[in-house]
Amino acid sequence: MTDAPELSAVNRVTRHAVLGDLEAAREVRIWFEGRPLSAREGEPILSALVAAGVGVLRHTKKGSPRRMFCGIGRCTDCVMTVDGVPGVRTCVTAVRDGMRVERQAGVGRWAREEERDGA
Repeated sequence: MTDAPELSAVNRVTRHAVLGDLEAAREVRIWFEGRPLSAREGEPILSALVAAGVGVLRHTKKGSPRRMFCGIGRCTDCVMTVDGVPGVRTCVTAVRDGMRVERQAGVGRWAREEERDGA
C-alpha cells in the first residue's frame, strides 16, 4: 500500500508545563497499518500515533476497542504488533526509522519469520 496518504502528526507538544521547551528530534518515518507516518526519533510509538490522531490502538478478544490508559507500561491497553512481534507496549517503546506498527486483536499473532525479515 505505497500510495496511501501519509498520516500527519500535527498535535505535537513543543512546550510542556513541567519539562519546559522540548528539543526538536530528527524526523523519521514509521508505517502504521501500511500508511507512512512522520514521527520523532526516540519518542514512544504511542506519542507518534496520538499526534497523528490515532485513537483505537487494539481490540480485545471480544472486540472491545482499547485506547491509551496508563502510558507507563503497566497496563496492556496500548499493546500492538511492531515489526511482526505482538504484545509490544507502545507507550514505552521508542520509535525507530522504518518500523511497522499494526493494531492487534486479542493477544495478536506472530508474523512468519520471512515476513519479519522482508523476504
